[in-house]
Formats: sequence, C-alpha cells, structure tokens
Amino acid sequence: MPAATPSANGANGAKAASGLSANDNITRFSAPSRPLSPLPEHALFNDKTRCFVYGLQPRAVQGMLDFDFICKRKTPSVAGIIYTFGGQFVSKMYWGTSETLLPVYQEVNKAMAKHPDVDVVVNFASSRSVYSSTMELMENPQIKTIAIIAEGVPERRAREIAHKAQQKGVTIIGPATVGGIKPGCFKIGNTGGMMDNIVASKLYRKGSVGYVSKSGGMSNELNNIIANNTDGVYEGVAIGGDRYPGTTFIDHLLRYQADPDCKILVLLGEVGGVEEYKVIKAVEDGIITKPIVAWAIGTCASMFKTEVQFGHAGAFANSTLETAKTKNEKMKEAGFFVPDTFEDMPQTLKGVYDTLVKNGTIKPQPEPVVPKIPIDYSWAQELGLIRKPAAFISTISDDRGQELLYAGMPISDVFKEEIGIGGVMSLLWFRRRLPPYASKFLEMVLMLTADHGPAVSGAMNTIITTRAGKDLISSLVAGLLTIGSRFGGALDGAAEEFTKAFDKGLSPREFVDNMRKANKLIPGIGHRVKSRNNPDLRVELVKEYVLAKFPSHKLLDYALAVETVTTSKKDNLILNVDGCIAVCFVDLMRNCGAFSSEEAEDYLKMGVLNGLFVLGRSIGLIAHYLDQKRLRTGLYRHPWDDITYILPQLGSGPPGAEGRVEVQILSARVLEPHDIYDGTNGTATAGSQFPTTVNYSAKLTLPAQKHHQTTTHDASDRGADRPPIYLPTTHGHQSHAITMSFFRITLHRSAIGLPKNTRGVLEALGLHRRSQTVFHPVKPEFAGMIMKVKELVKVDEVDRPLSKFEMKEARRPDPGFYVEKAVAR
Repeated sequence: MPAATPSANGANGAKAASGLSANDNITRFSAPSRPLSPLPEHALFNDKTRCFVYGLQPRAVQGMLDFDFICKRKTPSVAGIIYTFGGQFVSKMYWGTSETLLPVYQEVNKAMAKHPDVDVVVNFASSRSVYSSTMELMENPQIKTIAIIAEGVPERRAREIAHKAQQKGVTIIGPATVGGIKPGCFKIGNTGGMMDNIVASKLYRKGSVGYVSKSGGMSNELNNIIANNTDGVYEGVAIGGDRYPGTTFIDHLLRYQADPDCKILVLLGEVGGVEEYKVIKAVEDGIITKPIVAWAIGTCASMFKTEVQFGHAGAFANSTLETAKTKNEKMKEAGFFVPDTFEDMPQTLKGVYDTLVKNGTIKPQPEPVVPKIPIDYSWAQELGLIRKPAAFISTISDDRGQELLYAGMPISDVFKEEIGIGGVMSLLWFRRRLPPYASKFLEMVLMLTADHGPAVSGAMNTIITTRAGKDLISSLVAGLLTIGSRFGGALDGAAEEFTKAFDKGLSPREFVDNMRKANKLIPGIGHRVKSRNNPDLRVELVKEYVLAKFPSHKLLDYALAVETVTTSKKDNLILNVDGCIAVCFVDLMRNCGAFSSEEAEDYLKMGVLNGLFVLGRSIGLIAHYLDQKRLRTGLYRHPWDDITYILPQLGSGPPGAEGRVEVQILSARVLEPHDIYDGTNGTATAGSQFPTTVNYSAKLTLPAQKHHQTTTHDASDRGADRPPIYLPTTHGHQSHAITMSFFRITLHRSAIGLPKNTRGVLEALGLHRRSQTVFHPVKPEFAGMIMKVKELVKVDEVDRPLSKFEMKEARRPDPGFYVEKAVAR
C-alpha cells in the first residue's frame, strides 16, 4: 500500500485539521485502509511496523516517536494507545519539533478495527492484569508480536501465555524485559535508553550484528560495545530474566541465522537455566553456521560455598550444568567465540568483525549524517542548556521542597509556634511576621465582619442563589459580587479619606466642611440603625482593644473627633464598624514597626482592607448557604405585593417614541370574610374592597415622550381612546376590577377542643368546620392570621376564588406547597 505521508502546515494541513487553523503546528498522518504486506518469517519488525502501546505510558511512547523521527520513518511506529481505565480521547505527543495527536482507545476491538496495519503490541500492563490483557490481545489474528514488560508475572501464567502464543503463532518477548530494538526501524518501549545514548550507540541505522540477551540493562551495554567495535547493531532482543520466557535464545538466533543481512550473532547468557545448551546443539548440528560471540554472566558464583540467587528470577543454578563457568566451557568447545572474561568481549567481537570484513562477508557502509536530537525543554533546562524568563513570580509560598513554606516559614513551624490564622495572614499577605497584638487584631476583624444577618445584600444574594439549587461556589460568589462602594467596600474609602485629611493637618471640623462642600459622603460615617445613644457594640469592641493594645492610635483618635462633629448634626452619623476598622488598620500599619511608610501606603492602595472584609464575610456567606441547605428551602419567588408595577401606555406616536404611563389606584380596604366574590364576571359586592367607581385622584409624574420633558397626568385627563394600564398586573381571565391573587385555605381538622384564641383566629378566617375551604386575598393581614394556625390549615395560592363545582372537579394542589411569607415550608 502507499506510505502515509504527514500533512503538517499549509493547505494539506488545513484540510487534515478538519476546520482547525492551518498554522496549528500539528502533524497529522493518514490512516491506512488495509493491513501491510506480511513480513518474512524470520523478521519481527521493519521500517513500516506499527504497534499499540497497552497502558498509559507517555514517556515510553514519546521515546519511541523520537526514535522514529531520527530514523527518518515516514509514519510513527505507535498507531495508538489502549487504556481501558479512561474514555476515548487523544494524547498530544511530539513528532520532532512539531506536535501530533495519538488516539487513545478504551476497547481493544475498536483499536484493532481502526488500525488494521498494526501487528505489534507493547504491553505495559501490571503483573496482575498482564495475563488477561495478553490473552485478549492474542485473540486478534492481526497481532503477531507482543512484548510483555511487567515483572513478577506468576510462572504458571507465563507458561500459559507461552503455550497459547505457540498455538496462535504469536511471538512473545518477555515477561520482565525492556524489549528489543531494530536500528533504523522499530524500538520497543524504553529500549536503548535516552536519545543521546541511542545516537552514541548508532541505533538510528542498521549494522551487521544481531544479539540476544536475558538482561535488559546489559542490552544497553551490548549496544555500546557493538557500536564501538563493529558497524553496529542489526537487531537486539532482551528475552527477560524470568525462568519461563515467552521466547528463548534459540528462537531469536534462528531468526538471525535466516536473515541474510545479519552477519554476526552475539549471545549474552547468565547463570541458571539450560537455554544456552539448545544453541550449542544447533551449532553442533550445523543449523546455525554464522559466527557467535558468546558469554555467560555469573562466573563469580563459583567463589561462594553455596549457590547464590542473582537479580533475575531465573539466575540461580540448580546444578553444575547451569553454572556460568560450565556454560562458557561448553560454548567454547562447540566453536563459539568465548572471551576469557567479559572485559575481553569487545576485543573478541572486533576480531570476528575484522575477519569478516577482510573476507568480504561484511561490506562497511559510509556513515550517514548524525541526526539532530530533539530535546525536551525540561531535560534541556535540567542540563543547564537553556534559560527562560519565568511567566509568573511568587514570593509568598513554595511547595517544591519536602515541606510547604509560607514566606519562608515551614508549615510545621506554623503549627509549632501556634501563630494562628492571623499569623498565617501576616506571612501570606505581608510576607513578614507581625507582633502578636497585630495578628490578634486581624483575627478580630475576621470575626466582626463574618456576618451581619440575612437581610444585607450579600447574604440575600447567597440565600437566593442557594435556594435556586446552585452549588456552594456559585452561591458564595453571588454574595461576594455585591461587595463594593455601597456594601462592605467602605473600608478602603474610609482609610483613604481619613488618612488624607489627617496627613494634611485638617481639623475634624475642616474635614467635615470640606467633604460637604465637595458634595461627598464621608466613608465610614453613618449607620441606618445605630446611633450615639444606641451604639454599635462591634465598634466598641474594636475601640476597646485598640486603645488598650496598640502603641499608637492617632488616626482612631482623629476619627472619633470627626464623629463628635457629625453626631452634633445628626444622631446616627456615628463612626461605623467599617470606618473604625479602617482607621485602626492604618494605625497598625504605621506604628507596629513592621512596615515603612511607603510600604504601608502601598498596601492600602492595593485594597488590603477590602480583602479583610471579603475574607471575613465569606465565612458568613458560606454559613447562609449551609443554613439554607440544612433547612431544605425551595426556590424563592418574591411576593407581588412587595413590588410596584408601573407599565407604560404605548401611544400612537412615531416608532421609538416613549410611552405615557397612567396608573389606577385601588381602594385599600381589606376584603372581609363575609364578602361575596363572583369569579365569573369579576365583580365584588356586599362589603367588597373593590368599589363600583375607581378613585383616580392620585397623580403620577413620569417622562412623556422621547424629549426630556416632564408631564403630569391626571386620571380626569384620560381620553376615551387611551385605556388605562392598571396596577398591579391582572390575570388574563379576570376583569380589570379584580387585580390580586387569593389564599385558598382549607381546615384539615376539627376546631373542637382548640384554645379560645385559636378558635377566634379560625372564626376570623371564616373556618367553622373540618374540610371547609375559604378564599381571602393575598394580604399581610390574612398572612398573619394564617401563620397563627399554620398547623391546622393547608394553604395555596390561586388567581380567583373557585365555585363549589370547580372545587369538586379540580385536582387538589400539592399539600407541600405554601405561599411565600405566609406559611413556612
């Protein structure tokens, strides 16, 4: 099939991006539509081999892609990743210096169907799951080779895998292996080490020497030895150090024997097992004829009185035949090129190579240009090859070391010295330790500003958002967003104005007069409820602490003098809690000895005072959220009787002209229980609050047309061609005379035996017998009476009183519904 070609930037890249920018710097490769041509029986890999990586191993995958890139492969060797613990997504990797996207599959079948050209799997599954995953992979006929990386696979499971692989015709490399490599073609996982080692070992192009070893670590050493003494590695495989590997020495040496491009064989065995003897038998029988340079590691075992278990599970001699010394002797007798020691192996290998070059068996090829190695930024930075300006600077905390640091103070010392939340704030906010009285003051501010009841705007926003079913973060933020110049934000303003006046040397009277002349309110002065005769105890607590603990409180004294001037004009123009905290905080910054005057001014300009209010009030807002959740309150809807509806009467003027507003004011007499209401024609009689004539004496001044004039409209001026807009909005089926909702109240138990006061309330509501239903308009008077007997009645809201027939036919409302501000849910 034609080779897939990368489509990067430019027109092809734009098309491949499916709508993404052509300059996205992502290299894409077209997917094959059919399997690749079959390989010769002796070959496991070539330069078109593609694989799946089973398990999320981004570093190993990136190493394989980097190897592909310096080998100048046209397509990456990794077609995709199989990760059964996550959904299907894409993983971003590097192809050289650009980026490419690898698909991640959750199911093996989907991956196989999507990539019919894949015939190799690198299995990084753990020892617990490698058996089941390998068995599943071998059920797919397209898979011909599986490398099992995991160590500690149970021997019984390893034997079952090897048996099944033999039946299916699948080559197993491993378990407990680093993998294998075919220079210039394909690399398994982390074989060969990092890119600098791969280049140094010349693994980016093929040589003439094929090796097989048990140890993955020693395979790296063989790569180096072969590169320095021959024309390089043709192919190398580490079969793994377990006692029952999927393939053995003889399996791979027979492949090398059948491959005409492999000229020299290298066998690196070890103590334990008898696999080397199968190779000896093949040489003696003439099956393997190519020269073999061999060595069995572990000759030092003969120095011990007892047998020694070496690193690998199979590195243990159960008999003399399995010792490394005996194996080396037998291989030498069979005609292998066996050095006297491992240190002599490079010289022995070089001698064999030189001989084959002289007789023309090996024809050395010119050395290609050494490819440039893409270096990861993190690795280059660790080596000190580059420098880059930081995008962010942090001077308050550091989590890189063994212990978290707050402004240089270990977190363990924070608890040992018991500096409290005030001390932590001083470290993180000001990068220094403040005196104990200053830390205590910060904590006092947080406690005083934590909450001020549910009626303030921040708390109300949080409560309404909570009752709308939102989460804690959304509800908290809804409340915090109300903090500003009108709510909670007076601290910064108070600090600025009082400090500026004090530093200018203005007397309290001059300060007040100047603010009045500028038509500006004094931030921090005034309270809606508290006054000089009804002081705010929060202010008293702050003043008492500051006067007793602070070394200097000049600005507080100045603010109290200003309060004396303002309260002489109006009793409630007192120094409120925002103003008191603000001036005291300025005294703290200027006189605690931890800040210079410039630093103190800078922190005030940064808005640190509003930060105190935000931090403290967050405690209360979270409390309101939890309170509403605990009470399981429902969605809040504001009652109509608390809203004034004033809608415009659109005139017949030009398009865009502003409408004229006329309002009908209704009588305010309360509907009595004995009044009669006819819901069919919308009229009320016999004492109803709705008169037959409507009072239009009230006048309303509103803007008339688009030009900015003010017109006074009277009900008597209304022409016949301009019908009025009534207040409040009426229901569609009612006449304009009835403009309200009604309580439908049903008594669900007998009044017999009830207290006299309770019976009186029921009688006032017109309830005399069980299951009786009455209708009353939604008015505070009736809501108050309902609250007194809420356990005895069921209440819902309707738009009109129903007739007996309608009540009988209509479905009963949900008994859990209660009108807002009438009966608690």
